[in-house]
Amino acid sequence: MFGVPQSSKSEFLDKARQAREERKGQKEKEKAATQIQALIRRFLCRCRLQKELRKEVDDYFQTSETGATKRNALSIFKIARKLLFIFCQEDKMRFEKLCRAILASMEAENEPKPDILQDNKLITLYLTMLVTFTDTTTWRIVRGKGEALKPALTRICENIMGHLNQKGFYSVLQILLTNGLARSKPSLSKGTLTAIFSLSLRPVIAAHFSDNLLRSFLIHIMSVPAIVSHLNVLTPECMTSMQTHDMLRKFILFLSREEQCLDICVCLEGSHTLCLLGNLIYLGYLNEKVLEEEANHFVKDLTDMLSYCQRYVSQKKSNLTHWHPVLGWFSQTVDYGLNESMPLVTKQLQHLWGVAVIRTLFSDVLSKKLESQEPTPPPPQPSTSQNNLPVKSLFKRAFQKSASVRNILKPVGGKRVDSAEVQKVCSICVLYQTALSTLTQIRLQILTGLTHLDDLLPKLWAFICELGPQGGLKLFMDCLNNDTEESKQLLAMLMLFCDCSRHLITILDDIEVYEEQTSFKIEELLTISSFLNTFVYKMIWDGILENAKGEKLELFHSVHGWLMVLYERDCRRRFTPDDHWLRKDLKPSVLFQELEKGKRRAQLLLQYIPHVIPHKNRVLLFRNIVTKEKESLGLIETSSASPHVTHITIRRSRMLEDGYDQLRRLPVNSIKGVIRVKFVNDLGVDEAGIDQDGVFKEFLEEIIKKVFNPALNLFKTTSGDERLYPSPTSYIHENHLLLFEFVGKMLGKAIYEGIVVDVPFASFFLSQVLGHHHSSFYSSIDELPSLDSEFYKNLTSIKRYDGDVGDLGLTLSYDEDVMGQLVCHELIPGGKTIPVTNENKISYIHLMAHFRMHTQIKEQTAAFIRGFRCIINPEWLHMFSTPEVQRLVSGDNAEIDLDDLKKHTVYYGGFHSSHRVIIWLWDILSSDFNAEERAMFLKFVTSCSRPPLLGFAYLKPPFSIRCVEVSDDQDTGDTLGSVLRGFFTIRKKEPGGRLPTSSTCFNLLKLPNYSKKSILRDKLRYAISMNTGFELS
Repeated sequence: MFGVPQSSKSEFLDKARQAREERKGQKEKEKAATQIQALIRRFLCRCRLQKELRKEVDDYFQTSETGATKRNALSIFKIARKLLFIFCQEDKMRFEKLCRAILASMEAENEPKPDILQDNKLITLYLTMLVTFTDTTTWRIVRGKGEALKPALTRICENIMGHLNQKGFYSVLQILLTNGLARSKPSLSKGTLTAIFSLSLRPVIAAHFSDNLLRSFLIHIMSVPAIVSHLNVLTPECMTSMQTHDMLRKFILFLSREEQCLDICVCLEGSHTLCLLGNLIYLGYLNEKVLEEEANHFVKDLTDMLSYCQRYVSQKKSNLTHWHPVLGWFSQTVDYGLNESMPLVTKQLQHLWGVAVIRTLFSDVLSKKLESQEPTPPPPQPSTSQNNLPVKSLFKRAFQKSASVRNILKPVGGKRVDSAEVQKVCSICVLYQTALSTLTQIRLQILTGLTHLDDLLPKLWAFICELGPQGGLKLFMDCLNNDTEESKQLLAMLMLFCDCSRHLITILDDIEVYEEQTSFKIEELLTISSFLNTFVYKMIWDGILENAKGEKLELFHSVHGWLMVLYERDCRRRFTPDDHWLRKDLKPSVLFQELEKGKRRAQLLLQYIPHVIPHKNRVLLFRNIVTKEKESLGLIETSSASPHVTHITIRRSRMLEDGYDQLRRLPVNSIKGVIRVKFVNDLGVDEAGIDQDGVFKEFLEEIIKKVFNPALNLFKTTSGDERLYPSPTSYIHENHLLLFEFVGKMLGKAIYEGIVVDVPFASFFLSQVLGHHHSSFYSSIDELPSLDSEFYKNLTSIKRYDGDVGDLGLTLSYDEDVMGQLVCHELIPGGKTIPVTNENKISYIHLMAHFRMHTQIKEQTAAFIRGFRCIINPEWLHMFSTPEVQRLVSGDNAEIDLDDLKKHTVYYGGFHSSHRVIIWLWDILSSDFNAEERAMFLKFVTSCSRPPLLGFAYLKPPFSIRCVEVSDDQDTGDTLGSVLRGFFTIRKKEPGGRLPTSSTCFNLLKLPNYSKKSILRDKLRYAISMNTGFELS
């Protein structure tokens, strides 16, 4: 009876829920209303602002249209910001007016910004106040009767300066100077700059140059980019004040304390340390006397500062590095605001490797007198790259001559390493070596500056020679095994000498090196090359290089780079005696054993200085490498397996076309393998004979002879010595690049099989095949004589032209007659409109040489190399120089060794070594024939005028002589009757009317059984001179 009815409870809950929903709905309505009101207010506010701005813009343009004066750029900039802020479709007309106003303002005198102008006025006012109240000189009160007040007033001025320093006065002055000077054109006036600098110098003077004030001055004032340059130009009075107070000497002595120098560097970090460095160098340049007196401390200061920067110079980009225009990738924060002033800073730094500073620092070396002596006559230009110079006695006296020519050497080993003179020169070399490794982006500038004085490097070499026998070789080798600071300095001197000398010889042409003998005499190059060769050899063979890191590794690459530049120049044009580069204490058998065992030092020797191994041994090594590859590919017949043989059929009338069609599709391993050739004559009948390498040899020789024939226009010959290189107009052939690739494969196959072919290549082309042109030391101009010696002389005459090259009317382009049409090739984009001047003439010479030898034949060379490297691994040829690769292709150009040929000759048809015709033959070849005729004889029987590189034991097939008594079409080879008749010298009839013939594919001489020696001599001479051979056989 007391229970609540169920229906009334549910009604109550429904009402409560409805009330909640009503309250929630009301809140949402209020929130929505607030948002709507906000949006509307914002929209109305925006509309009002836009309306006001448009009115302001319209008023501005209306005033501009009616006004007599043109608006300046600043006022237009302000109104443009407002218009662009509200710009929409309806503002098109206003935008048009804005564009017209901007164009009109270009003709108006644009004044500085009012706020900047106002700031300048305030700065001038404040500076004047500070200048006045920090020095009593201008105060009238201290004149006359007020003289007694001067000490007290001066004390007040000093107190003012002390107070200013406590409040960060130098930091404020640094900001002022940096903002005004750290730009391409300074914005500070002479008066302002004078005031700021005077204010910065006064506290230092007042404190009697205390360490604390000198530190602040160096950190805040002397680190401002190029401030010394600006002072020297704008306010010479300030420079005079610095010299009067001997500030440079005080800076040098302050920084000579290692902890002080490090403190300064840490405070400044990289960019500003570089600015301080530039200012100190320029101050030194302007104060030669102080620099001379404090040279040791000056060098130490600069070295320490560069070494600090070097810690943060990185070799590559990363997330932790920043790009710096002088230092390269740098792992400290770079102040990009200084970039605009970096050209001026660089200009200051350049004085360090300028003539004046170098003369001052290297005075001990350069002060030595040179004996006036005529330069050694240059070596004669060889007719071929392999000719040797008559310099037998030259090398024996080389080190003594280096001393006598330069007449500055004491007895060998005359200088003590710990002497002050040696220490000073070493420390200077350390400075420049540190600069080279730190200022990475201007490294070439430094090297060029150091090589500018012709006598610096020769005198430095003479200085090094005083340290011990053979250029102090033992001393430097001992230094490699020591880790002392003294050893590091001596090695840095050697490294600097090598880097600079390599740079110098790289940029000198042949005339300057051989005829004029600029800087180095030929005798000195001999001694230097001998020293470098021994040094590199010992570093490798003694195991030093295997564990070398950091500075030692850099030293090795430096010495090795200089060595290879000399070696490659010697390969192009000899200046060394025979066997100059060989190491007589290195036994090839020991080296090859170590190579077999995988010893690291043997591999490094072959990688870096293969020239110390006799050429014959390197050829043997090459042949062994090829043989091993053949074995690994299964290309050599064994007891258990036979190699795959590829058979091709060739029509004699279409030898090149058939060979190209059938061989170009073959896989590389098939070309490397055994190829059997069957010839089809003009009647379509198979020629008799079985190919046991001889027929393929003939085919390969004939193919190579045809493709390298200049008449085909795949290859051209150089002017003068007629050596081959790709024709720039080979594109007249369809698929000419595929042809070049095929030719590369065929030449590679010839080298692979050890078949010598008489194909003389131009040196520059072989250099590209070997990949030498990718070297950082490669110079196109050095190779140009191998293409066109006359063109080379004309180009180098431009280099030596004393007048204005612009008068010659040259442009950066090359005009060429291509099949009757004059074609203009631009050396750089737009080159035909760019004149050649004295400033760009060196670039023009190198561009022209590069175009003639690379750009013109780039595609053809690439295709040839692609085919050649299919067969010959380029690493196999790294052990050969360019002339040596030519010998690998065409055989040895040495005199034919008849004893070797006789020893390896096989006789057929009754002939034997004691047969009278054979005795006559060898006697005629040795006594009656000259060297040229003997070469013609060899070409007659083997198709190549040069003997095999390793001697006739390696001639495949071996040279053979067969007795023939009948005409060739009746010759059936060796029968029992013919052999007996030949052996007992029985003749059917007198063969006096027959000529000797040959089968070059088998290296076979077919010789009739002549009755008289004179007949044999005459017939043989006629046959070889008429170039008869296989076709008569």
